[in-house]
Amino acid sequence: MTPNRLSATVIFCLLGMAAPVRAELVFFDTGKSLSVKSHRVEGASLILALRGGGEVTCDRSVITRIEADEVPYPEPESAAAAETVALQADATGGVPYGEMIDKAAADQGVPAKLVKAMIRVESAYQPRARSRKGAMGLMQLMPSTARQYGVTDPYDARANIEAGVKHLKSLLDRFPRDVALAAYNAGEAAVHRFRGVPPYAETRDYVSRVLKLVGH
Repeated sequence: MTPNRLSATVIFCLLGMAAPVRAELVFFDTGKSLSVKSHRVEGASLILALRGGGEVTCDRSVITRIEADEVPYPEPESAAAAETVALQADATGGVPYGEMIDKAAADQGVPAKLVKAMIRVESAYQPRARSRKGAMGLMQLMPSTARQYGVTDPYDARANIEAGVKHLKSLLDRFPRDVALAAYNAGEAAVHRFRGVPPYAETRDYVSRVLKLVGH
């Protein structure tokens, strides 16, 4: 047995004993990763429970490791309900960072409701959220995006929102809304490569959840 296979075997044994976690990141031997609700082992296979519903069966040999996902991901149903409540509360200033979002959206000419839905899905309004891939803050800015828009502190709520909305605006100017959301999540290179929304489960789930919160 090779060292890498041995390491993977040890990891799977530990995972089998670990307590269930709310969210997990699955890392594949291709270098890609996928955020899932949970996993279970069945013989030589690993069953991944997807966020949007359904399951995917993978051979254990193609997965290098599984870790707890530190970024909160509300379930689609609860997220939609939470966003509805939040948007209704916005009239009285109840939505977190509502005024900042409204101003940034108005300045860039993008729907504030869309930005609020994105923040709900991206970070659940947690300004210190950070993903395993390095995305930071409310709108989960990647380091390169933060630099592009001159953001020195991605965890500053105002700076993060303003940069995220500017980036969204640049994407909406070039792509249809669903493709722009996919580019925000997976990157423009993936959108160009697949000439539309990439066939990544994580990205398609992201687009679906945001549009569901927006209402159409």
